[in-house]
Amino acid sequence: MGAPPSYGALLLLPLLLPLLAAGATETSPEQPALPSSSGGGNGTATATGVNSNSVLVALLDSHYTELAELVEKALLLQALEDAVGRGNVTIFAPRNEALERDLDPEFRRFLLEPRNLRSLQQLLLFHVLPARIHASDAAASSLPSSHPTLSGEHVELARGDGSMRVGTAAVTRPDAVVRPDGVIHGIERLLVPRSVQEDFNRRRSLAAISAVLPTGAPEVDPRTHRLKKPAPPVPPGAPPVLPIWDAMAPGPSIAPAPAPGPGSGKHHFDGHSQVKDFIQTLLLYGGYNELADILVNLTSLATEMGRLVSEGYVLTVLAPNDEAMTRLTTDQLSEPGSPENILYYHMIPEYQTEESMYNAVRRFGKVRYDTLRLPHKVTAREADGSVKFGHGEGSAYLFDPDIYTDGRISVQGIDAVLFPPQDTATGGSDSSGSSPSAPARKAPAVTAHSKSKLRRGKLLEGACQVMGFLGASCQ
Repeated sequence: MGAPPSYGALLLLPLLLPLLAAGATETSPEQPALPSSSGGGNGTATATGVNSNSVLVALLDSHYTELAELVEKALLLQALEDAVGRGNVTIFAPRNEALERDLDPEFRRFLLEPRNLRSLQQLLLFHVLPARIHASDAAASSLPSSHPTLSGEHVELARGDGSMRVGTAAVTRPDAVVRPDGVIHGIERLLVPRSVQEDFNRRRSLAAISAVLPTGAPEVDPRTHRLKKPAPPVPPGAPPVLPIWDAMAPGPSIAPAPAPGPGSGKHHFDGHSQVKDFIQTLLLYGGYNELADILVNLTSLATEMGRLVSEGYVLTVLAPNDEAMTRLTTDQLSEPGSPENILYYHMIPEYQTEESMYNAVRRFGKVRYDTLRLPHKVTAREADGSVKFGHGEGSAYLFDPDIYTDGRISVQGIDAVLFPPQDTATGGSDSSGSSPSAPARKAPAVTAHSKSKLRRGKLLEGACQVMGFLGASCQ
């Protein structure tokens, strides 16, 4: 038997254990770090995982051109490069006909809208598996039937009766493209994950909401901008009883109780999120940065619009593009409140789409829409197969239809900035939106008075001539 450990060694043992553990950690082999999925172009995935013989290059050069075009539109090339850099992938590629002719036009329009970029990315990543699976592997009993995709959802993979299926689609061309870092299988139709289908159903049901105009004009107190008599409860989906111009006026109790609507448990619209969504859509769409900058930075109109939509009102925004906004002069923007007045004239307190406005002008020839710049109206007419707003040289065409439509806010792109028609009584345009001054209102009356005096003078002169023939004097 050896000598028993000394008392001092026992005291040093707890201090030595952390040092021994640290030494073992330093001598263990270092684990390789995985590249980040949001890395830049100089990441390890791009440098080592993608080359000319990559499965991604084969996808872009293959006959699945529609899928490759959607991948580029969805800005997914970098994410797929990172996935290939981490290991092999399996891509289920729908044939071009499935994306061109067999896809529901409404669903295709939903996927290509800039505001639904996230849904398009989820749908495309649902077709990519972070593993290499050949057609022969699908029949193996050891292979699980459910496989995770890059979108985070699982897809079912099965083989039977001599055919291979993924989800609800049949694999028509198994192992169509085989590369060292992945394989591509051709499938008959597009795979739609549950999350994208639910998002599409929500958008479609919200877009089906139609604005119902009130049946009568309510009595509004001009001092408080509130209803003189309590209004009866409005049905779900109907706008508030208080007119939108009184709801915009400052003061206590700006509007009655919010109109019921879909969404949260409080049963009201989230107007601020919808306004933020449509401004983000303008930025993603491109060509409307000036308008978005004015809404967010130069004015409080975005907050005002969000409050109105939350209270149940609907709006149609005629959005001038950047080229039209750059034509504004310093004089047009120098007066206080000019940006607000210009944009208020481009906001219609109705929910209109390109189809509804075009049908209206085709049927009635000319339609005058109210604007938030009361009492000015904007005139619309049919021209060159489109809708034309305004008069003469200050007119604008609707050339970017339905940039954003969610059932409450509609954004229609136009190619010029609109201004109210000139006030002929004052001899100038009311660019500030204020009422004419007092001297300007009295000018027509003074002119009429002088004309009447001139007319009485000629009558008196004629009477004197007649009296002169009779020998009488006209003193």
